[in-house]
Amino acid sequence: MKSHLISRVAALVVGLALAVPGVAHAQSLPYGDVSGSAGGSGDDVSDGEDGGDEGSEDASGSPRTRKVHFTPYIEVQQVVTAEISPGSDTLTYSAVSVGADANASGRSFNAGMAVRYQRRFGWGSNSGADGDVISGMARANVGIVPRAVYFEGGVMAARLGAENNGSTIAGQNFGDSATQVYSAYAGPSVKTQAGDVSIEGRYRFGYNKVTSPNAVAAVPGQGAVDRYSDGTVHAAQLHMGTRPGEPLPVGVGVGAGWLREDSSNLDQRVDDKNVRGDVTLPVGSSLALVGGVGYEDVKVSHRDAMIDTLTGLPVVDSSGQYVTDKSQPRQIAYESDGLIWDAGVIWRPGKRTALEAHVGRRYGSTTYFGSFAYAPSARSSLNISVYDNVTGFGGRLNKSLADMPTDFQGIQNPLTGGLSTCVAAVAEAGASGGTCLNGALASIRSSVFRGRGAIASFNVRGNSLQYGIGAGYDRRKFIAAPGTVLASANGLIDENYWVAAYLNGRIDRNSSFGTSVYANWYQSGDALAGDTSSVGASASYYRTLAKNLSATLAVGINGVNREQLEDYWSASALAGVRLSF
Repeated sequence: MKSHLISRVAALVVGLALAVPGVAHAQSLPYGDVSGSAGGSGDDVSDGEDGGDEGSEDASGSPRTRKVHFTPYIEVQQVVTAEISPGSDTLTYSAVSVGADANASGRSFNAGMAVRYQRRFGWGSNSGADGDVISGMARANVGIVPRAVYFEGGVMAARLGAENNGSTIAGQNFGDSATQVYSAYAGPSVKTQAGDVSIEGRYRFGYNKVTSPNAVAAVPGQGAVDRYSDGTVHAAQLHMGTRPGEPLPVGVGVGAGWLREDSSNLDQRVDDKNVRGDVTLPVGSSLALVGGVGYEDVKVSHRDAMIDTLTGLPVVDSSGQYVTDKSQPRQIAYESDGLIWDAGVIWRPGKRTALEAHVGRRYGSTTYFGSFAYAPSARSSLNISVYDNVTGFGGRLNKSLADMPTDFQGIQNPLTGGLSTCVAAVAEAGASGGTCLNGALASIRSSVFRGRGAIASFNVRGNSLQYGIGAGYDRRKFIAAPGTVLASANGLIDENYWVAAYLNGRIDRNSSFGTSVYANWYQSGDALAGDTSSVGASASYYRTLAKNLSATLAVGINGVNREQLEDYWSASALAGVRLSF
């Protein structure tokens, strides 16, 4: 099984390298080019949300030159982790890692990749460190027919610790609580013109999977919440419209959308269909008022768990998941159909600044959503987004992955060996989304939810210094049918606040450093499950030993606070060597 998994990861790395026309400048932080040349690319690259036809120009409007870079590597590490509180155990293990950092940009394609597979070998028969870690992200947007048809896709993997209340903890990825998350999506998009009418369409298919054997018990003896297993997502959009002045004084449009998400957990399903018309009224050279009205039909449903006739308790399988009773009919957990509307403003004073803000009514109540993007230079960017939707874990993760940029630098956590769920990126102003997946990965509860929140990120990518910070808030109100095993989750509200930052740079021609910090506060709506918070920091030093060969020294500390248990703190130290090709 492990050999099969390794072969699949290797195939993914090679496949992405060959699938794009070439894969821009060195993007692995903080190694960069181990020969000592300055790292970082000054190009702004579209995040793919616009179908990629902006890929031929940078933020200044200059034609984009083709840039290609692909760097595979092998790394060997020795790690020691010491428990500070409440115990004093010491965990020692060796690790061998293979991975690749790649980027490409050209007139018809944008692509980025940072993927890594690590095999750990624990010292001692009961070390608990043996295992595989797969982490990273890849995004690509390729033009099939110039300025008309595009193909976009993305994959990601992350290893986290799972808590009993459904929350996840970065840096805690050993033992039975270790959780591996996978997400992938792909699909075509069309962007063309028929006279004065612009036509845009997109379809995405997504798949998500979580493997989480066990979880830390926040309350001794209490069972864990139902955790997400796997599922699929279908998302389609079509819009036709005219610009103001072409031919009418105002822009008019009509569109339709469809979202279908299915989860294997009790056959949970989200089915959302909508149609709407919209109007754009310019009130200046850079400001416009926008509004739309339409009809939406949203339905959330699932089945109940199979009940043991002897004990009267729900039946669970070997992985701890509820066994679905397919003999019973599907039950409606939430249903809303009727009028939807929103009104707002769009402000775009230049290529480097874009603001869009909306308020309206959806899901039977007031809704707010929008985005702000500002790129003060070709090497820095600020992105803020506000969202509100009904979805499940898989749909939320797929959407967040699709909003990530294609021009990014993978940030490695030197202590865990994994790649961070935040990336360093300079996205083109006007791009939606952000550079972190922390909000989407905050909870692995299986229940469908109405998610509201905000994400903000700021990145600067210079030749000698790269730094950034991301922060966010995620609120999930869970939805489940009454009288079912998930009924206790219905109406519960979980809230998550998080912040993550990094600073990497060069010391001299042959050495560099990297630092990172994170903090997470998870407030569970279930009083019995309790709240969880975590913090961590790491610092690393990198030294070029020879051409393509570098050494690493790193230290770090992680802490977890749980309401019903003692605080947990650990410190780690690492020494390693990397060979790049």
